[in-house]
Amino acid sequence: MFSSAAQGRRSHSLPPVPLLPIRRERGGGGEKPYSCSICGKGFASSSNLIKHKRIHTGEKPFSCSTCGKSFTNTSDLVKHERVHTGEKPFCCSECGKYFLCSSNLAAHQRRHTGEKPYSCFECGKRFISSSHLVIHQRTHTGEKPYSCPTCGKCFTNASDLSKHQRLHREEKPYSCVNCEKSFKSTSDLAKHKIVHTKERPYACKQCGKCFTNPSYLIKHGKMYAGEKPNSCPDCGVSFTRSSNLKAHQRTHTGEKPYTCPLCIKCFSNTEHFLQHQKSHFKSDPLICVECGKNFPYKSHLLRHQKIHMEERPFSCLDCGKSFKLNSNLLSHQRIHTGKKPFSCSDCGKCFISKSELVKHRRIHTGEKPYPCLECGRCFSRVSNLIDHNKIHTGEKPHCCSECGKCFRRHSNLLSHQKTHTIDKVYACQECSTCFLTNSELLKHQKTHSEGNTISPQTMVTVM
Repeated sequence: MFSSAAQGRRSHSLPPVPLLPIRRERGGGGEKPYSCSICGKGFASSSNLIKHKRIHTGEKPFSCSTCGKSFTNTSDLVKHERVHTGEKPFCCSECGKYFLCSSNLAAHQRRHTGEKPYSCFECGKRFISSSHLVIHQRTHTGEKPYSCPTCGKCFTNASDLSKHQRLHREEKPYSCVNCEKSFKSTSDLAKHKIVHTKERPYACKQCGKCFTNPSYLIKHGKMYAGEKPNSCPDCGVSFTRSSNLKAHQRTHTGEKPYTCPLCIKCFSNTEHFLQHQKSHFKSDPLICVECGKNFPYKSHLLRHQKIHMEERPFSCLDCGKSFKLNSNLLSHQRIHTGKKPFSCSDCGKCFISKSELVKHRRIHTGEKPYPCLECGRCFSRVSNLIDHNKIHTGEKPHCCSECGKCFRRHSNLLSHQKTHTIDKVYACQECSTCFLTNSELLKHQKTHSEGNTISPQTMVTVM
């Protein structure tokens, strides 16, 4: 039946369409006696031919009284009007979901049955609807028939074009009934609704972990499969997700596209950016129960707590050395491979880890971000600050097992222990006098050439 809107918007009678009858008497063999004079396609009835001819002429005589959108036939108009009325008369008996038209219901029901009757001739992939197959086939042909009139960008299907055009119009027609937040597409709205329902319907069969989105579950499953298809061309590190690879590549390029609007600090990935923003509003720090150290983020605390654990689950296949963190293992393995993927842009020196590069860069910048709370002296490395703090506390944790003398630094203990072994390994080339340490040798050599620079060739190590 025609809707009242459809009947009221016909502006004129349709022009006569030439019909080419092939056979007037219809038998039981499914004859199509009416053929299109433009493309030759056959039809069983003249009304179907008339509808088809509008594809070539572009005629859309049936208009929506609400938004003015036009259609080639009344059935499409009726379906469209349900968008405005909210009517969804077709219900799925399996899950109770409603649909605007019977064809959408039929395609949906195949999700429950698993039926995929439409197959791609190129790759064999199967689909639940013919429209999905048509869109998929364009990935093989490269066809993108839908172009944006504003910027010229092309798309394989009309829905992607509609979503894209909302970027230009800044249109967000889909609103959440709980918080009134608006979105550009129904899929974005559906993802957002899970924030209110706390629903995580997609569960991992391996560990039981649940996810809000099926794509997250697929990415999570790659962890168990050991699949890491995304490799860095600079250092060879592989990732399960392409987004993680992009974030990693910024460690090589130095790009930091995310800027904090409160303090102008820049970050290379969104995770660190979002964690940093919480530091402006977070009042209660997270405290390690083992050593009392404070952390602004839970992830940093969990990473730190592994230091106190005796377990070292990550082992090097080359030398057998074990590590508490996988990132430490990856840095260690570069010692065996000789890879130094992190290079200084000022002097070209290369390093096996990003942290070593960051420490080295402070030589050029003069940055000393670690201040002593007692005297205000600043240091470029936190390890230097820890050593310095022992001057104020009087702590000397490194003790000699021979005489009991204690030292602030382990390196000082090693130098002292040589006095017990009587090994004087540093010899002067001028007079053959031997010394325990290289620093003592350098002081002695100045007596031979006062005021001159000591050449490394004048130092001899006695084995």
